[in-house]
Amino acid sequence: MSQVKAWLAEVPWDLVIFQNASLCEQKNALHKPTSDGYETTKAFWVSTHQQPMTLMDAVDLCRRCHRMAPFCFYNGNTFAAIARSMVEQLGLSGSEAAALRSLAGHIVAGVATPEQQEAFRRFCERG
Repeated sequence: MSQVKAWLAEVPWDLVIFQNASLCEQKNALHKPTSDGYETTKAFWVSTHQQPMTLMDAVDLCRRCHRMAPFCFYNGNTFAAIARSMVEQLGLSGSEAAALRSLAGHIVAGVATPEQQEAFRRFCERG
């Protein structure tokens, strides 16, 4: 799975905004950009999301964007949802797909243990 491809090419910044707005609407939370992180995150996303990269690098890009906090609420959920959608591109089924989606989301949210991160990395690196 060490495949290098443009995992995030189909996720323009407008779709990131839509994802966050949808999550905020579901939870009756304010959907608003932050003054500190929004422009920086947007520029980073726009300049990198179409680049070919490994799945691990794409998940890490989502983790970095979460930490940059472009929105007032649900940054982690926004970028974790995007990371989980990348796992869907693998076409796996059953428990392996569920485990990988969960791991990707936990890595983005910053709650994955080192062992979980290593397991995801090993999966991404296997041929």
